[in-house]
Amino acid sequence: METAHRLIRVRFAPSPTGPLHIGGVRTALYNFLFARKHGGKFILRIEDTDQKRFVFGAERYIFDSLGWCGLTPDEGPEIGGEYGPYRQSERKSMYSSFVQQLLESGHAYYAFDTPEELDEMRKKMKESGVQSPTYNSITRANMKNSLTLPAEEVQGLLKAGEKHVVRIKMPRNQEIKFEDKVRGWVNVNSNNVDDKVIYKSDGMPTYHLANVVDDYLMKISHVIRGEEWLPSAPLHVYLYECFGWLDSMPAFAHLPLILKPDGHGKLSKRDGDRLGFPVFPVEWRSNDGKDIFSGYREQGFMPEAFVNMLAFLGWNPGSDREIFSLSELISEFSLERVGKSGSKYDFSKTKWFNQQHLRLKPDHNVFEDLISLNKELLDRHTKEYILSVISLVRERATFESDILLEGRCFFFDDVKFDTSSISKKWDPELTNNLTELLGQLFSIKNFSNTEIETSFKDYLSKSGLSFGKMMPMLRIAITGKLAGPSMFETLALIGKEKMKERITLAIKTLG
Repeated sequence: METAHRLIRVRFAPSPTGPLHIGGVRTALYNFLFARKHGGKFILRIEDTDQKRFVFGAERYIFDSLGWCGLTPDEGPEIGGEYGPYRQSERKSMYSSFVQQLLESGHAYYAFDTPEELDEMRKKMKESGVQSPTYNSITRANMKNSLTLPAEEVQGLLKAGEKHVVRIKMPRNQEIKFEDKVRGWVNVNSNNVDDKVIYKSDGMPTYHLANVVDDYLMKISHVIRGEEWLPSAPLHVYLYECFGWLDSMPAFAHLPLILKPDGHGKLSKRDGDRLGFPVFPVEWRSNDGKDIFSGYREQGFMPEAFVNMLAFLGWNPGSDREIFSLSELISEFSLERVGKSGSKYDFSKTKWFNQQHLRLKPDHNVFEDLISLNKELLDRHTKEYILSVISLVRERATFESDILLEGRCFFFDDVKFDTSSISKKWDPELTNNLTELLGQLFSIKNFSNTEIETSFKDYLSKSGLSFGKMMPMLRIAITGKLAGPSMFETLALIGKEKMKERITLAIKTLG
């Protein structure tokens, strides 16, 4: 069972240090789906304890990105809730008492080491053959901290305002064990976990302490986050033990990485720039204007298609079905079907998801979007005509903007002749035949696609010309290119008069 009988409360806790990477949005999505599936609460918490990396505008970007995706929090900075505030910087006063509790119980200690002393320690360890020097249960014995200094000296340093941090005191050779909902049982020896700083010299907690305290105070039932946090999980579990909160500890689920298209390494912004696809949900513009990154929204992706694609980067429904609405994803989602191995990102598949969702979108909704893209359409055509064009060309579109491109010959009279199509299929020797065909088609009384098709085939039979000779001539004359929807339906939609105008113009222009 995923939830037992506990009230489900999950959180998405990004740091406002820049735009949300696709992996962060997936974390938010899985938390949202899990909460909605089990009738729980989805909480947004801004983890801004690292003030040096704070980026102005990043928090608003987070709100906008989640809003575009339809991932509405139940509690958060702009919503409120009974467990607020929901910015860690506004919770600063809460953490000192928990730090004091750890100090008094002997689970934490003051460390007065200067940056130079820490560098010297690492240098000596490397010289002695230690590849990854750490401040741990062995090295702390030779450092300047409250474990090595006399109590009177420690108190004197504190009273004098000596710069210091508080570190967790990891025990020697203790097994730390927890069950991960994605990876199964995880067992780590405490000798492999260093004495992390849990309280900084500026009076702010680090991620580790604030994360655990906030999850406890907010009654978080499940911590669903990326696998990059898996190495930190043993420390977090140990903190729960130190506080005596093991009975209230949330269940953990560490999500697999999103990999580069070639499957080698974690997907990054640089990969998106290099290969021509976005890795952010919406456009990001830094305050100084130096960083401008395109997003899925700006490239024309529909949020429901983006979310559908994102859900499949690590999860599968247990069937061959791929197209899901958000409500259907909620119904089907399960942590038990989240994989352990990384998922390769495929931009072509992402476009396919958009194409499929566009085909499912009602014509009147597409109509509203097209009008917002080009307000002139309603000045030129009736709503009924535009809806007919949408119905005819949407199967060929990946994005809604493609409907404007594919439908250009329907919306505008100035046909743009594609030179490549002309060089391949326009035959000046057949212009007399095209004129004859025009006369036959123009004489049709009921100008419907079925009558047009019958008349066209009759002409081919009488003239002895092949479909492959005459159809390209007709299509170029009407649309300017070789590809498009059914030519018979196209002619029926634009009407006799426009057909005559365009064929006459094409023969005059192209010869």
